[in-house]
Amino acid sequence: MTKTTQALLLKIIMTFAAAWVAFGFIDNNILASIFIISLLGTALNYLLGDLVVLPMLGNIVASLGDGVMAALTAYIYSLIIPQFTTSLFSLVLFAGIVAGVEYFFHKYLISTKKVAPNK
Repeated sequence: MTKTTQALLLKIIMTFAAAWVAFGFIDNNILASIFIISLLGTALNYLLGDLVVLPMLGNIVASLGDGVMAALTAYIYSLIIPQFTTSLFSLVLFAGIVAGVEYFFHKYLISTKKVAPNK
């Protein structure tokens, strides 16, 4: 398994845990929807946040952007799938957890030369 694959699996697990806390415990959503949010959030955050924003603007901006993008993804998903409910509290909690975890994840990405993005 490559370092990038390992990093993406770790990112999915972290995002899933954040989504489970925010949307499972707070809003009582089903696990399948939480998993879909985790996959969508991970994909968008890696492609935009980690590969584009992180190298250009740095860790803090990328981490905050990842948190906002994850919450926005969950909110848009809730508009499309009426069975998936969100509250302002759960969205802010999800964004905060994702941003906090992403800050340390980005430090790992930058220090590991075999995982994109590397400087």
